[in-house]
Amino acid sequence: MTSVSKENYLKLIYAHKQRSNESVTTSILAQDLEVSNAATSEMAKKLYSSGLVTYRKYKGLELTQKGTKIALDVVRRHRLWELFLMKVLGLSWAEVHDEAERLEHISSEKLIDKIDEYLEYPILDPHGEPIPNKDGVMPEVPKSIKLSEGKIGTRYELTKVDDRGSDLVMYLNQVGMGLNKRIYIVEKYSFDNSVVIKFDGKELSLSEKVAQHLFIIKTN
Repeated sequence: MTSVSKENYLKLIYAHKQRSNESVTTSILAQDLEVSNAATSEMAKKLYSSGLVTYRKYKGLELTQKGTKIALDVVRRHRLWELFLMKVLGLSWAEVHDEAERLEHISSEKLIDKIDEYLEYPILDPHGEPIPNKDGVMPEVPKSIKLSEGKIGTRYELTKVDDRGSDLVMYLNQVGMGLNKRIYIVEKYSFDNSVVIKFDGKELSLSEKVAQHLFIIKTN
């Protein structure tokens, strides 16, 4: 059985690879997990000895097939719990992440399969992230781009929010923004890379940091 700590490391390594298509260094993992570099290096050795990662000093970590299987299982549990908490228990999309972080580690395979069945085998979580099936296969979803990469004068739909905590989603709630919202890019400023969008008849200026964590697809 994989420990909670190992599962968190594997999930982070998987997420980093999905975002950047690069190996993740122990220093990045230490920063994300808020632990010391020494602790991360020690865990990297344990993951390597368990056959869960390949590890080259100064180069970074990559998941093996065995490590990927475990990571995808954790991702599935997390995303199904987020959707269940929101759809069935009525939590907001700003609340579900932290709760799912805890529940993902203590849920049996049977319970997760029942949740999946109850939700009728969904393919997206409340943040627009794909949910792998029981076999670890990701569903096919429309290819999106970062809001920061959108073009002025073009209409888009918000399809995903890359929020590793809850702060961004809480902010979007406050300004009335949500998934599937139709937006129009009014302006992009080169001096600070901020983006001005229009939705629901109002304009909103977003910082570069926010614009890089929102994903969109072009619409008519």
